[in-house]
Amino acid sequence: MRLRAASRGIQAPRRPEPVDRLAQGLGWFSVALGAAELLAPRLLGRAIGAGDHPALTRGCGLREIAAGVGLLTRPDPAPWLLARVAGDTMDLAMLAAAMADADRDAMRRLSGAAVAVLAVTALDVYAARAARERPAAAAPGSALRDGSVRVEHSIAVNRSAEDCYRMWRTLENLPRFIHHVESVEMRDSGRSHWKAKGPAGLSVEWDAEITRDDPNAVIAWRSVEGSRIPNSGVVRFAPAADGRGTFVSLSLQYEPPTGALGLTLAKLFGADPEQHVREDLRRFKRLLETGEIPTTQGQSHGPRPLWYRAFGGAGR
Repeated sequence: MRLRAASRGIQAPRRPEPVDRLAQGLGWFSVALGAAELLAPRLLGRAIGAGDHPALTRGCGLREIAAGVGLLTRPDPAPWLLARVAGDTMDLAMLAAAMADADRDAMRRLSGAAVAVLAVTALDVYAARAARERPAAAAPGSALRDGSVRVEHSIAVNRSAEDCYRMWRTLENLPRFIHHVESVEMRDSGRSHWKAKGPAGLSVEWDAEITRDDPNAVIAWRSVEGSRIPNSGVVRFAPAADGRGTFVSLSLQYEPPTGALGLTLAKLFGADPEQHVREDLRRFKRLLETGEIPTTQGQSHGPRPLWYRAFGGAGR
């Protein structure tokens, strides 16, 4: 019972960092504001008391949308948050210029707009500083600043660390529970040849080498230089405190063939690397505990969606 409870705690999904959530919110705010400035520049100008300057307002709208798209799609929000701070400064300068010859009613509306821009500027400055000061690593399953992806997950298995290690160390066993690996063949000098499912049903192959092998405790590996998909991984086996079962922790890092943009698109269509790792470890757990892995193969199903075919069945 204690092992099962601990397992549920370990498998809880990780939440994005506060700065990432704030950056996402500011990104959507930029897109919405930019759309309003593009679609209704005269109405917006009159509403804030700035007069009728549609070309200038539309230019600000394009700037807002560019910053918003950057915040929503790029792994490092810091440059786009700094761009928003620069844009806020421009907006305040334009509002101050409009106040020079504004009447009382226009001054009241311009002052309200200036207060709102100052509040948003404070948020942008805070988010930009937080994004620049945090470590380079990103949340698991997201793209790092160098374009690679890091994924981590753990699970409790009701078998000994020796049993778990033995299953994993025999690399030919990996295709039995890692969904995208088609085959692993041992080569000379401790190297192995991997074949995996790639996008659009294509296969990807590379050679890897064991970099650390502590029996019943740790296995680490990495692809050799020149691999099409540079990757590395480490799996750790830690006996549970009560001596019943083992905590298995898997950490992977790789460079997707299509980079961070490809990762973003894949997630939109359901091909989430963190979800795959969770499912792989669940299959490993079932295989160790029951000797077999439940499957839906051969069962009837509805039409496969486009993303299923595009990613070679990813997301099962």
